[in-house]
Amino acid sequence: MSAAQTTSFLEEMRWRGQLHQCTDEAALERHLAGGVRRAYAGFDPTADSLTIGNLVTIMALAHFQRAGHAPVAVMGGGTGLIGDPSGKSAERQLMTAETVAANVSKIEKIFDRILDFSGSSGRPKAAMVNNIDWLGKLGYLEALRDIGKHFSVNMMIQKDSVRDRLHNRDQGISYTEFSYMILQSYDFVHLFRERGVTLQLGGSDQWGNIVGGCDLIRRMNPQGANESWGVTWPLVTKADGGKFGKTESGAIWLTRERTSPYAYYQFWLNAADADVVRFLKTFTFLSREEIEALEHKAKVEPGAREAQRALAREATKILHGESEMHQAEAAGKALFSGDIAGLSAALLDEVFASAPTTQLARTRLEGEGVALLDLLVEVQAVASKREAKEFLGNGSVTVNGQKAGPDQKLRTGDLLHGSVIAIRRGKKNWHVTRWA
Repeated sequence: MSAAQTTSFLEEMRWRGQLHQCTDEAALERHLAGGVRRAYAGFDPTADSLTIGNLVTIMALAHFQRAGHAPVAVMGGGTGLIGDPSGKSAERQLMTAETVAANVSKIEKIFDRILDFSGSSGRPKAAMVNNIDWLGKLGYLEALRDIGKHFSVNMMIQKDSVRDRLHNRDQGISYTEFSYMILQSYDFVHLFRERGVTLQLGGSDQWGNIVGGCDLIRRMNPQGANESWGVTWPLVTKADGGKFGKTESGAIWLTRERTSPYAYYQFWLNAADADVVRFLKTFTFLSREEIEALEHKAKVEPGAREAQRALAREATKILHGESEMHQAEAAGKALFSGDIAGLSAALLDEVFASAPTTQLARTRLEGEGVALLDLLVEVQAVASKREAKEFLGNGSVTVNGQKAGPDQKLRTGDLLHGSVIAIRRGKKNWHVTRWA
Protein backbone atom coordinates (compact mmCIF):
# COMPACT_ATOMS: atom_id res chain seq x y z
CA MET A 1 0.00 0.00 0.00
CA SER A 2 1.55 3.31 -1.02
CA ALA A 3 1.65 6.36 1.19
CA ALA A 4 -0.33 8.25 -1.46
CA GLN A 5 -3.30 5.93 -0.89
CA THR A 6 -3.52 6.70 2.79
CA THR A 7 -4.15 9.63 5.10
CA SER A 8 -1.01 11.39 6.32
CA PHE A 9 -0.05 10.06 9.75
CA LEU A 10 0.80 13.53 11.05
CA GLU A 11 -2.42 14.97 9.64
CA GLU A 12 -4.43 12.23 11.34
CA MET A 13 -2.67 12.78 14.67
CA ARG A 14 -3.11 16.55 14.42
CA TRP A 15 -6.89 16.59 13.96
CA ARG A 16 -7.23 14.03 16.72
CA GLY A 17 -5.35 16.35 19.08
CA GLN A 18 -2.50 13.85 19.35
CA LEU A 19 0.36 15.88 17.88
CA HIS A 20 2.19 17.75 20.63
CA GLN A 21 5.87 17.87 19.72
CA CYS A 22 7.89 16.86 16.66
CA THR A 23 11.63 17.16 16.15
CA ASP A 24 11.25 18.45 12.55
CA GLU A 25 7.68 18.20 11.33
CA ALA A 26 8.23 19.35 7.74
CA ALA A 27 11.17 16.99 7.20
CA LEU A 28 9.30 14.10 8.82
CA GLU A 29 6.26 14.70 6.59
CA ARG A 30 8.50 14.45 3.51
CA HIS A 31 10.16 11.33 4.90
CA LEU A 32 6.84 9.58 5.55
CA ALA A 33 5.58 10.48 2.08
CA GLY A 34 8.57 8.72 0.51
CA GLY A 35 7.52 5.12 1.18
CA VAL A 36 6.84 2.63 3.94
CA ARG A 37 8.56 3.77 7.14
CA ARG A 38 9.00 2.21 10.57
CA ALA A 39 8.20 3.79 13.94
CA TYR A 40 8.45 2.34 17.41
CA ALA A 41 7.07 2.92 20.88
CA GLY A 42 8.11 1.21 24.09
CA PHE A 43 5.99 -0.42 26.79
CA ASP A 44 7.13 -0.76 30.39
CA PRO A 45 6.23 -4.17 31.93
CA THR A 46 5.75 -2.92 35.50
CA ALA A 47 2.59 -5.05 35.84
CA ASP A 48 1.00 -8.05 34.14
CA SER A 49 -1.29 -5.74 32.17
CA LEU A 50 -1.32 -2.24 30.69
CA THR A 51 -3.74 0.58 31.51
CA ILE A 52 -5.75 2.87 29.24
CA GLY A 53 -2.93 5.39 29.54
CA ASN A 54 -0.83 2.92 27.51
CA LEU A 55 -3.69 2.54 25.06
CA VAL A 56 -2.94 6.04 23.72
CA THR A 57 0.43 4.71 22.57
CA ILE A 58 -1.02 1.55 21.01
CA MET A 59 -3.60 3.65 19.14
CA ALA A 60 -0.81 5.88 17.80
CA LEU A 61 0.99 2.80 16.45
CA ALA A 62 -2.31 1.69 14.87
CA HIS A 63 -2.79 5.07 13.19
CA PHE A 64 0.77 4.79 11.88
CA GLN A 65 -0.06 1.38 10.39
CA ARG A 66 -3.34 2.67 8.93
CA ALA A 67 -1.33 5.42 7.24
CA GLY A 68 0.56 2.72 5.31
CA HIS A 69 3.60 2.26 7.55
CA ALA A 70 5.06 -0.48 9.75
CA PRO A 71 4.80 -0.01 13.53
CA VAL A 72 7.14 -1.73 15.99
CA ALA A 73 5.99 -2.40 19.57
CA VAL A 74 8.97 -2.72 21.91
CA MET A 75 8.49 -4.68 25.11
CA GLY A 76 10.74 -3.36 27.87
CA GLY A 77 12.09 -6.68 29.06
CA GLY A 78 15.50 -5.02 29.52
CA THR A 79 14.61 -1.47 30.52
CA GLY A 80 11.93 -2.90 32.83
CA LEU A 81 14.73 -4.31 34.98
CA ILE A 82 15.88 -0.72 35.57
CA GLY A 83 12.71 1.39 35.68
CA ASP A 84 11.84 4.66 33.97
CA PRO A 85 12.09 7.56 36.46
CA SER A 86 9.77 9.74 34.33
CA GLY A 87 6.80 10.91 36.38
CA LYS A 88 8.01 9.08 39.49
CA SER A 89 8.62 10.91 42.77
CA ALA A 90 10.53 8.04 44.37
CA GLU A 91 12.83 5.18 43.43
CA ARG A 92 11.06 2.16 41.94
CA GLN A 93 11.22 -1.23 43.62
CA LEU A 94 13.36 -3.36 41.30
CA MET A 95 11.59 -6.40 39.85
CA THR A 96 13.16 -9.79 39.29
CA ALA A 97 13.98 -10.93 35.76
CA GLU A 98 11.35 -13.68 36.12
CA THR A 99 8.62 -11.17 37.05
CA VAL A 100 9.50 -8.87 34.15
CA ALA A 101 9.51 -11.77 31.67
CA ALA A 102 6.14 -13.02 32.98
CA ASN A 103 4.65 -9.52 32.68
CA VAL A 104 5.90 -9.18 29.12
CA SER A 105 4.33 -12.48 28.06
CA LYS A 106 0.93 -11.37 29.37
CA ILE A 107 1.13 -7.84 27.98
CA GLU A 108 1.95 -9.03 24.45
CA LYS A 109 -1.54 -10.47 23.97
CA ILE A 110 -3.17 -7.03 24.29
CA PHE A 111 -1.81 -5.85 20.94
CA ASP A 112 -3.34 -8.50 18.70
CA ARG A 113 -6.77 -6.86 18.39
CA ILE A 114 -5.39 -3.40 17.63
CA LEU A 115 -2.33 -3.98 15.43
CA ASP A 116 -2.08 -6.24 12.37
CA PHE A 117 0.92 -8.55 12.76
CA SER A 118 -0.01 -10.81 9.83
CA GLY A 119 -0.55 -8.28 7.06
CA SER A 120 -4.08 -9.61 6.49
CA SER A 121 -5.45 -6.06 6.27
CA GLY A 122 -3.25 -5.31 3.28
CA ARG A 123 -1.17 -2.89 5.33
CA PRO A 124 2.52 -3.36 6.22
CA LYS A 125 2.93 -5.85 9.07
CA ALA A 126 3.41 -4.68 12.62
CA ALA A 127 6.29 -6.19 14.58
CA MET A 128 6.90 -6.86 18.27
CA VAL A 129 10.36 -7.09 19.82
CA ASN A 130 11.80 -7.26 23.33
CA ASN A 131 14.75 -5.04 24.24
CA ILE A 132 16.20 -7.64 26.58
CA ASP A 133 17.36 -9.35 23.36
CA TRP A 134 19.96 -6.64 22.73
CA LEU A 135 20.36 -4.89 26.08
CA GLY A 136 20.98 -8.25 27.75
CA LYS A 137 24.02 -8.75 25.52
CA LEU A 138 25.46 -5.29 26.12
CA GLY A 139 28.61 -5.36 28.29
CA TYR A 140 29.20 -2.75 30.98
CA LEU A 141 32.49 -1.51 29.56
CA GLU A 142 30.98 -1.47 26.07
CA ALA A 143 28.07 0.63 27.34
CA LEU A 144 30.39 3.10 29.07
CA ARG A 145 32.82 3.44 26.14
CA ASP A 146 30.51 3.31 23.12
CA ILE A 147 27.31 4.84 24.49
CA GLY A 148 27.99 6.69 27.73
CA LYS A 149 30.69 8.90 26.20
CA HIS A 150 28.03 10.55 24.03
CA PHE A 151 25.99 11.73 27.05
CA SER A 152 26.74 14.89 29.00
CA VAL A 153 25.90 14.66 32.69
CA ASN A 154 25.20 18.39 32.58
CA MET A 155 22.49 17.71 30.01
CA MET A 156 21.14 14.62 31.77
CA ILE A 157 20.50 16.40 35.07
CA GLN A 158 18.43 19.01 33.24
CA LYS A 159 15.85 16.40 32.21
CA ASP A 160 12.59 16.89 34.09
CA SER A 161 12.56 13.32 35.37
CA VAL A 162 16.01 13.80 36.95
CA ARG A 163 15.89 17.47 37.95
CA ASP A 164 12.68 17.08 39.96
CA ARG A 165 14.16 14.20 41.93
CA LEU A 166 17.42 16.05 42.56
CA HIS A 167 15.96 19.33 43.73
CA ASN A 168 12.39 18.74 44.89
CA ARG A 169 12.58 15.37 46.62
CA ASP A 170 14.43 14.12 49.67
CA GLN A 171 15.32 10.73 48.25
CA GLY A 172 17.21 11.84 45.13
CA ILE A 173 17.80 9.39 42.29
CA SER A 174 20.03 6.32 42.03
CA TYR A 175 22.66 5.82 39.37
CA THR A 176 20.51 2.93 38.12
CA GLU A 177 17.48 5.06 37.28
CA PHE A 178 19.70 7.96 36.22
CA SER A 179 21.08 5.65 33.51
CA TYR A 180 17.64 4.75 32.13
CA MET A 181 17.71 7.42 29.42
CA ILE A 182 20.96 5.95 28.07
CA LEU A 183 19.32 2.55 27.61
CA GLN A 184 16.21 3.99 25.97
CA SER A 185 18.35 6.06 23.62
CA TYR A 186 20.32 2.96 22.71
CA ASP A 187 17.04 1.18 21.90
CA PHE A 188 16.49 3.74 19.15
CA VAL A 189 20.05 3.27 17.85
CA HIS A 190 19.64 -0.51 17.73
CA LEU A 191 16.25 -0.36 16.01
CA PHE A 192 17.54 2.26 13.57
CA ARG A 193 20.49 0.05 12.60
CA GLU A 194 18.84 -3.37 12.65
CA ARG A 195 15.27 -2.63 11.53
CA GLY A 196 15.43 0.71 9.75
CA VAL A 197 13.26 2.42 12.38
CA THR A 198 13.41 6.18 11.88
CA LEU A 199 10.68 7.47 14.22
CA GLN A 200 10.06 7.11 17.93
CA LEU A 201 6.60 7.79 19.39
CA GLY A 202 5.62 8.55 22.97
CA GLY A 203 3.79 10.74 25.42
CA SER A 204 5.03 14.25 26.14
CA ASP A 205 6.74 13.01 29.32
CA GLN A 206 9.08 10.99 27.06
CA TRP A 207 10.26 13.98 24.99
CA GLY A 208 13.66 14.17 26.67
CA ASN A 209 14.32 10.44 26.18
CA ILE A 210 13.16 10.59 22.55
CA VAL A 211 15.35 13.57 21.69
CA GLY A 212 18.23 11.79 23.43
CA GLY A 213 17.74 8.82 21.11
CA CYS A 214 17.74 11.00 17.99
CA ASP A 215 20.90 12.71 19.19
CA LEU A 216 22.63 9.38 19.94
CA ILE A 217 21.87 8.13 16.42
CA ARG A 218 23.51 11.24 15.00
CA ARG A 219 26.56 10.87 17.25
CA MET A 220 27.05 7.13 16.68
CA ASN A 221 26.58 7.36 12.90
CA PRO A 222 28.46 10.58 12.03
CA GLN A 223 29.45 9.45 8.51
CA GLY A 224 26.29 7.58 7.56
CA ALA A 225 22.59 8.08 7.21
CA ASN A 226 21.30 9.37 10.53
CA GLU A 227 17.88 10.80 9.85
CA SER A 228 15.63 10.15 12.83
CA TRP A 229 12.61 11.84 14.32
CA GLY A 230 10.48 11.93 17.42
CA VAL A 231 6.77 12.64 17.90
CA THR A 232 4.88 13.04 21.15
CA TRP A 233 1.25 13.57 22.13
CA PRO A 234 -0.17 15.37 25.18
CA LEU A 235 -0.83 13.31 28.27
CA VAL A 236 -4.54 12.55 28.67
CA THR A 237 -6.30 14.57 31.36
CA LYS A 238 -9.89 15.04 32.50
CA ALA A 239 -11.61 18.38 32.14
CA ASP A 240 -12.48 18.45 35.85
CA GLY A 241 -8.86 17.97 36.86
CA GLY A 242 -9.41 14.41 38.12
CA LYS A 243 -6.96 11.62 37.35
CA PHE A 244 -7.68 9.99 34.02
CA GLY A 245 -8.11 6.21 33.98
CA LYS A 246 -8.93 5.89 37.67
CA THR A 247 -12.24 4.87 39.24
CA GLU A 248 -13.31 4.18 42.81
CA SER A 249 -12.37 0.54 42.27
CA GLY A 250 -8.94 1.38 40.83
CA ALA A 251 -7.19 1.69 37.47
CA ILE A 252 -8.79 0.71 34.17
CA TRP A 253 -6.72 -2.11 32.66
CA LEU A 254 -6.53 -3.56 29.15
CA THR A 255 -6.97 -7.23 30.07
CA ARG A 256 -10.29 -8.74 31.10
CA GLU A 257 -8.69 -10.44 34.11
CA ARG A 258 -8.01 -6.98 35.57
CA THR A 259 -10.95 -5.00 34.14
CA SER A 260 -13.95 -6.89 32.75
CA PRO A 261 -15.40 -5.89 29.35
CA TYR A 262 -18.52 -4.72 31.20
CA ALA A 263 -16.54 -2.47 33.57
CA TYR A 264 -14.50 -1.22 30.61
CA TYR A 265 -17.69 -0.37 28.68
CA GLN A 266 -19.16 1.40 31.69
CA PHE A 267 -16.01 3.49 32.19
CA TRP A 268 -16.37 5.01 28.73
CA LEU A 269 -20.15 5.29 29.01
CA ASN A 270 -19.67 7.47 32.09
CA ALA A 271 -17.35 9.94 30.32
CA ALA A 272 -18.16 13.57 31.11
CA ASP A 273 -19.67 15.76 28.39
CA ALA A 274 -16.55 17.95 28.54
CA ASP A 275 -14.30 14.93 27.79
CA VAL A 276 -16.27 12.72 25.42
CA VAL A 277 -15.29 14.27 22.06
CA ARG A 278 -11.60 14.29 23.01
CA PHE A 279 -11.86 10.65 24.08
CA LEU A 280 -13.62 9.72 20.81
CA LYS A 281 -10.68 11.19 18.89
CA THR A 282 -8.09 9.47 21.07
CA PHE A 283 -9.58 6.05 21.77
CA THR A 284 -11.59 5.14 18.66
CA PHE A 285 -11.00 4.83 14.92
CA LEU A 286 -14.19 6.73 14.06
CA SER A 287 -13.69 9.17 11.18
CA ARG A 288 -13.55 12.92 11.50
CA GLU A 289 -17.03 13.21 9.97
CA GLU A 290 -18.51 10.66 12.39
CA ILE A 291 -16.98 12.33 15.43
CA GLU A 292 -18.06 15.81 14.30
CA ALA A 293 -21.62 14.51 13.87
CA LEU A 294 -21.55 13.08 17.40
CA GLU A 295 -20.10 16.34 18.71
CA HIS A 296 -23.01 18.25 17.15
CA LYS A 297 -25.57 15.86 18.68
CA ALA A 298 -23.88 16.20 22.08
CA LYS A 299 -24.30 19.97 21.90
CA VAL A 300 -27.95 20.05 20.77
CA GLU A 301 -29.14 17.05 22.82
CA PRO A 302 -26.64 16.32 25.62
CA GLY A 303 -29.18 14.32 27.63
CA ALA A 304 -29.28 11.60 24.97
CA ARG A 305 -25.57 10.86 25.64
CA GLU A 306 -25.22 9.45 22.13
CA ALA A 307 -21.54 10.38 22.02
CA GLN A 308 -20.86 8.46 25.23
CA ARG A 309 -22.65 5.38 23.90
CA ALA A 310 -20.64 5.53 20.66
CA LEU A 311 -17.43 5.89 22.67
CA ALA A 312 -18.27 2.92 24.90
CA ARG A 313 -19.23 0.71 21.94
CA GLU A 314 -16.22 1.56 19.78
CA ALA A 315 -13.61 1.47 22.55
CA THR A 316 -14.89 -1.87 23.86
CA LYS A 317 -15.10 -3.37 20.38
CA ILE A 318 -11.50 -2.36 19.60
CA LEU A 319 -10.09 -4.00 22.73
CA HIS A 320 -12.44 -6.91 23.47
CA GLY A 321 -14.22 -7.60 20.19
CA GLU A 322 -17.76 -7.09 18.90
CA SER A 323 -19.35 -9.98 20.79
CA GLU A 324 -18.07 -8.79 24.18
CA MET A 325 -19.17 -5.25 23.31
CA HIS A 326 -22.74 -6.39 22.64
CA GLN A 327 -22.80 -8.40 25.88
CA ALA A 328 -21.54 -5.43 27.89
CA GLU A 329 -24.11 -3.16 26.27
CA ALA A 330 -26.93 -5.64 26.96
CA ALA A 331 -25.82 -6.04 30.57
CA GLY A 332 -25.84 -2.28 31.07
CA LYS A 333 -29.37 -2.02 29.69
CA ALA A 334 -30.51 -4.91 31.90
CA LEU A 335 -29.06 -3.27 34.99
CA PHE A 336 -30.74 0.03 34.14
CA SER A 337 -34.12 -1.58 33.52
CA GLY A 338 -33.75 -4.04 36.39
CA ASP A 339 -34.43 -7.01 34.11
CA ILE A 340 -31.35 -9.02 35.09
CA ALA A 341 -32.81 -12.53 35.15
CA GLY A 342 -31.55 -13.29 31.64
CA LEU A 343 -27.90 -12.49 32.34
CA SER A 344 -25.39 -15.33 32.47
CA ALA A 345 -23.74 -16.17 35.79
CA ALA A 346 -20.41 -14.71 34.63
CA LEU A 347 -22.01 -11.50 33.37
CA LEU A 348 -24.05 -11.20 36.55
CA ASP A 349 -20.81 -11.35 38.55
CA GLU A 350 -19.29 -8.63 36.36
CA VAL A 351 -22.33 -6.39 36.61
CA PHE A 352 -22.43 -6.58 40.40
CA ALA A 353 -18.67 -6.69 41.01
CA SER A 354 -18.72 -3.39 42.92
CA ALA A 355 -22.23 -3.64 44.42
CA PRO A 356 -22.69 -4.14 48.18
CA THR A 357 -22.83 -7.88 48.80
CA THR A 358 -23.88 -10.07 51.73
CA GLN A 359 -23.11 -13.78 52.12
CA LEU A 360 -25.93 -15.84 53.64
CA ALA A 361 -26.78 -19.47 54.37
CA ARG A 362 -28.80 -21.09 51.59
CA THR A 363 -30.66 -23.29 54.04
CA ARG A 364 -32.56 -20.22 55.27
CA LEU A 365 -34.46 -20.09 51.97
CA GLU A 366 -35.94 -23.56 52.51
CA GLY A 367 -39.42 -24.11 53.95
CA GLU A 368 -41.19 -20.80 54.61
CA GLY A 369 -38.17 -18.84 53.43
CA VAL A 370 -36.92 -15.41 54.55
CA ALA A 371 -39.16 -12.37 54.95
CA LEU A 372 -37.91 -9.66 52.57
CA LEU A 373 -38.93 -7.01 55.12
CA ASP A 374 -36.49 -8.45 57.67
CA LEU A 375 -33.78 -9.16 55.10
CA LEU A 376 -33.66 -5.54 53.93
CA VAL A 377 -32.80 -4.48 57.47
CA GLU A 378 -30.37 -7.39 58.02
CA VAL A 379 -28.24 -6.59 54.95
CA GLN A 380 -28.47 -2.85 55.70
CA ALA A 381 -30.22 -2.04 52.43
CA VAL A 382 -32.43 0.20 54.58
CA ALA A 383 -31.85 1.97 57.86
CA SER A 384 -34.82 0.52 59.77
CA LYS A 385 -37.86 -1.76 59.58
CA ARG A 386 -40.06 1.34 59.31
CA GLU A 387 -38.08 2.43 56.23
CA ALA A 388 -38.31 -1.09 54.78
CA LYS A 389 -42.11 -1.04 55.15
CA GLU A 390 -42.24 2.36 53.47
CA PHE A 391 -40.16 1.29 50.45
CA LEU A 392 -42.03 -2.01 50.07
CA GLY A 393 -45.35 -0.26 50.46
CA ASN A 394 -44.75 2.25 47.68
CA GLY A 395 -43.40 -0.39 45.28
CA SER A 396 -39.81 0.86 45.09
CA VAL A 397 -38.18 -2.50 45.90
CA THR A 398 -37.55 -5.20 43.28
CA VAL A 399 -36.18 -8.72 43.58
CA ASN A 400 -34.28 -9.89 40.49
CA GLY A 401 -36.08 -7.17 38.54
CA GLN A 402 -39.60 -8.04 39.75
CA LYS A 403 -41.53 -5.63 41.97
CA ALA A 404 -41.78 -6.91 45.55
CA GLY A 405 -44.63 -6.57 48.05
CA PRO A 406 -44.53 -5.95 51.82
CA ASP A 407 -45.34 -9.57 52.70
CA GLN A 408 -42.98 -11.22 50.23
CA LYS A 409 -40.74 -14.07 51.29
CA LEU A 410 -37.64 -15.27 49.49
CA ARG A 411 -37.21 -18.96 48.76
CA THR A 412 -34.81 -21.17 46.81
CA GLY A 413 -36.89 -20.64 43.67
CA ASP A 414 -35.85 -16.97 43.71
CA LEU A 415 -32.16 -17.81 43.26
CA LEU A 416 -30.49 -16.81 39.99
CA HIS A 417 -28.02 -19.47 38.83
CA GLY A 418 -28.65 -21.27 42.11
CA SER A 419 -26.85 -18.73 44.30
CA VAL A 420 -27.79 -15.07 43.82
CA ILE A 421 -30.73 -12.82 44.67
CA ALA A 422 -30.34 -9.18 43.65
CA ILE A 423 -32.42 -6.58 45.45
CA ARG A 424 -32.90 -3.05 44.13
CA ARG A 425 -34.25 -0.11 46.12
CA GLY A 426 -35.23 2.79 43.93
CA LYS A 427 -33.53 3.14 40.54
CA LYS A 428 -29.87 2.72 41.43
CA ASN A 429 -29.40 1.14 44.87
CA TRP A 430 -28.61 -2.54 44.35
CA HIS A 431 -27.70 -5.03 47.03
CA VAL A 432 -26.55 -8.53 46.12
CA THR A 433 -27.24 -11.48 48.40
CA ARG A 434 -25.24 -14.65 47.76
CA TRP A 435 -26.55 -17.86 49.26
CA ALA A 436 -24.16 -20.76 49.81
